Amino acid sequence: MDLSNSRVLVLGLGITGLSTVKALHKLDAQIIVSDSKKEEDLREFFQKIDDIYVEKYLVTEDIPLEDIDLIIKSPGIPPSNPIIHEAKKRNIEVITDIELAYRISPTDNIIAITGTNGKTTTTALVGEIFKKAKYKTYLAGNLGVGILADMINAEKEDVFVIEASSFQLEDTVHFKPKVSLITNITPDHLDWHRSLDNYVEAKKKVFKNQDDNDYTVLNYEDRTLRQIANEIDSNIIWFSANQVLDRGVYVEEDNIIIKDEMIYVKVMPCKDLKILGRHNLENALASVGIAYAMGVDLTYIREALKEFLGVEHRIEYVKEIGGISFYNDSKGTNPDSTIKAIEALNGPIILIAGGYDKGTEFHELIKSFNGKVKELILLGETKEKIKETALELNFNNIHLVENMKEAVNLSYKLGEENDNVLLSPACASWDMYKSFEERGKDFKNSVYNIEVE
Repeated sequence: MDLSNSRVLVLGLGITGLSTVKALHKLDAQIIVSDSKKEEDLREFFQKIDDIYVEKYLVTEDIPLEDIDLIIKSPGIPPSNPIIHEAKKRNIEVITDIELAYRISPTDNIIAITGTNGKTTTTALVGEIFKKAKYKTYLAGNLGVGILADMINAEKEDVFVIEASSFQLEDTVHFKPKVSLITNITPDHLDWHRSLDNYVEAKKKVFKNQDDNDYTVLNYEDRTLRQIANEIDSNIIWFSANQVLDRGVYVEEDNIIIKDEMIYVKVMPCKDLKILGRHNLENALASVGIAYAMGVDLTYIREALKEFLGVEHRIEYVKEIGGISFYNDSKGTNPDSTIKAIEALNGPIILIAGGYDKGTEFHELIKSFNGKVKELILLGETKEKIKETALELNFNNIHLVENMKEAVNLSYKLGEENDNVLLSPACASWDMYKSFEERGKDFKNSVYNIEVE
């Protein structure tokens, strides 16, 4: 894609914005940047691009669009943004960074992983498999790493494993991965997408441009995915942790199996996985499906599966204090994710939950407690909403707190030997933190500095 001397507006100067500006500079584009923050709040950003000339429009929506050729927006900026609205009226193309990355990519080895839950763990595991197989492998997308800075320097043989959020997929046009994966679909980000149908349509864009030379890996246990399978033109690889499939990746007699018309292979025993929970078994099966589609040798698949310890902030064991185990699941940003974390742990649970309100309901979360969650500690914007739902469903052991330190200290006081304290908020972090990573680190620091009487 030739962008030399094109005037490109970068909307939003976070992680993807930084990567985008650096790539556009190498593509000889004329770069205009815009953000809702003041320049003094973006000092670190501008220090990182101090050798690149950019036009700045900060803390304003009054941007002259007459001579703008292309807009690359931060994924989190909603379609309702006035600048986006005006640009589309003027027929100015608006895309996200993964779309531009595809257009400039020298490699066909692009793997895109989306879904409501399981994206991060699966992306990390797939990355480990390809690294074992000696591919130069880049992890990018919603992992907090901008893709463009790496793509601009990539080689034909390189592999890109992209965690693709619905926000990023929403504004793709030609994006066409070699292998796509949808882990599952449950209601999420409805405040942004405005409806579940819109959310599903954004997720479907991961396979929309694929053809019969490509592969799509799908969770057979997800009803929505079974319903949309007839819209897919690529080769479907199903996976299931619950039933034996005629073709696909599944579990039989506690072994991970790959089966198609040509092969039947026992990959490894499920007990050899080090990651906890049935949801992580599904993540492993999905990863096997991707690696199989890409022709990775089984030796490397087995090695990576056996060695993989999981990712930070996803049911991450932190510490044991006085017989009480603390787990950081800050990546649990919706109820379904938190339900899976509850299912993964053995023993009584003191759950710390609450955060930014994405318009989600919490009835299924409370119903999932099943006597396993003994105390519920709530903080953040949704604490009253979750409390009301819990009381409605006759769960009464509820405690409201103001911050993470208070939550952790209270959990320790309430806990007994063999209890688990689980931070799994079922909500995004944006009411109190910049990211779920920052929230998880605050939890861990609070655990390390717990007030022991």
